[in-house]
Order: sequence, then C-alpha cells, then structure tokens
Amino acid sequence: MENTKTKKDVYAIVTDRIINLLEKGTVPWRQPWTEAGQPCNLYSGKFYKGINIMLLASLGYAKNYFLTEKQIQELGATIKEKEKPHIVVFWNWQPNGKAEEGESETTQAKQNTRPLLRYYRVFNVSQCEGIPKDMIPAINRPNNPIEACEETIKGMPNPPVIRNDHNQAYYDRIEDIINIPEIGKFESSEAYYNTLYHETVHATGHEYRLNRPEVAQSTSFGTPAYSKEELTAEIAACFLCSITGIAEKVEKNSVAYIENWLKVLKNDRKFIIYAVPHQTAIK
Repeated sequence: MENTKTKKDVYAIVTDRIINLLEKGTVPWRQPWTEAGQPCNLYSGKFYKGINIMLLASLGYAKNYFLTEKQIQELGATIKEKEKPHIVVFWNWQPNGKAEEGESETTQAKQNTRPLLRYYRVFNVSQCEGIPKDMIPAINRPNNPIEACEETIKGMPNPPVIRNDHNQAYYDRIEDIINIPEIGKFESSEAYYNTLYHETVHATGHEYRLNRPEVAQSTSFGTPAYSKEELTAEIAACFLCSITGIAEKVEKNSVAYIENWLKVLKNDRKFIIYAVPHQTAIK
C-alpha cells in the first residue's frame, strides 16, 4: 500500500475532495440512485467502509468496483492512458514509544501504538482494459413504477422531455430537459419519484411556464437565488410526496439543505410564503 503523505495531508485531501463536490452543487452524502452498488474491491470482494463509501460512490461511475494497480496487473489488465487514480483512506497503527516494564503484551500493544490516517490509490474498472467481463457482476434493482406518482407526472401541462441518458439528476433550463437515472438505479421507487418531483418542480419555473426568476435567469451554486430555487423545489417535492402517499418512505435529512433553509428563512421572512406551491404546473 502506498503511504506517502502525512496525517495532516490526508485529512486535507479528503476535506478538499468534499468541499470540491459541494462547490459543484453535489451533496456527496445524498445520492439516492445506487445502481452502481456499494463501492467494492473487485479482486478481494470486500466492501469499502466509512468515508470511503462517500469518496468512491460520489465519483459517478456506472459500477462501483475498484482495483489497486497491483491487482490490475495480476489480472493481466492495464490502466487506460491518462486515467488518474482515486484515494482510499485507512487507519494504520504505529509504535508510540517504548513499552514500560511490567506491562503485559496486550497492554503494551494498546498503550504503545497510535493511529495514523493513511491512503492508497485505486482505479475504477471502467478506467481499465482487459478485465474479464465475467468478473464484473451485474447490478439490478427490481423497483416498480408507482401509479399515483406516474399520474402526477403525466398530469403536468406542457411538460419537459424526461431522459435517462446520464447517471445524474438535473434539469437543463436551456434545453428544457430533465435527466434522471432509470428507476432501477435508485435505492427505492419512492426515492426515484422524490428526485423526479424535485427536478420537475425546477422545470415549472421555466419562462414558458411559471417564469420563476430563479429558473428563467441564470443562477450560480451558492447564490441567494440558487438557494431559493432549491428550497422551492424541495418544499414542492415534499407536498407531492405527501399527496401521492410516499412521504413516510422518503428520507429528507440532508444537512446541506437544512442549513440553506435556515439561512434563507432567517434572511427573508416572506420566503416560505413564496416557496410553498399554491398553484404549480403539476396536477
């Protein structure tokens, strides 16, 4: 295992990675589509744990199987040109001074070691060539459409196009297109519709519909207008989940969104009235 950075450096690497995701508008601990599966080492079959789940799952690969460079070589495969590795962190117990006389071996082992955070590098299977296809398991989740939710989406007047082209959920106001991963890629059917509702509410703000300034005009992540639109979509999605009877099965505890709610509501006492959907373009 590679062990080339100090404890402080590893913390900085992990923190910078999370900050970078947040600045791009990605909340790494809130991604309900899980078709890619829990990050796993393809060679050993062992699942990654702790913060490594977040670090690897947020990379956006179609399948979350990873290998070290040595493992790739042992499989007779190669790394594609210009592909960069990703880090996996672990605790490494190091000696911490000399043992005291009269201590048992067990006591010495506990008291005379200290944990240091280290990391090694891995590559996703899609970054490699020559890995036997039968080694990579297929991932499938049998989620089924929910009739009440389907009727709600179909009842939207002048709806945008909904596509499943990418493993990301977003609304493109320029093209007036919603992209969402297929229902089978989510942890549940309810999570799929909650995400679809969120993006569909964004679409109601298009200039050809409700002409909400936060959507009709270009906004950047982190701006007051962006926060308002995110909260509008979140609140409306909550209403739709309640109406269609799936609210209890949808987890909505994102720290990032809660912090945004508090910030916006404290600065604008009228916002909650503005954000709550009175008459939306979704029936």
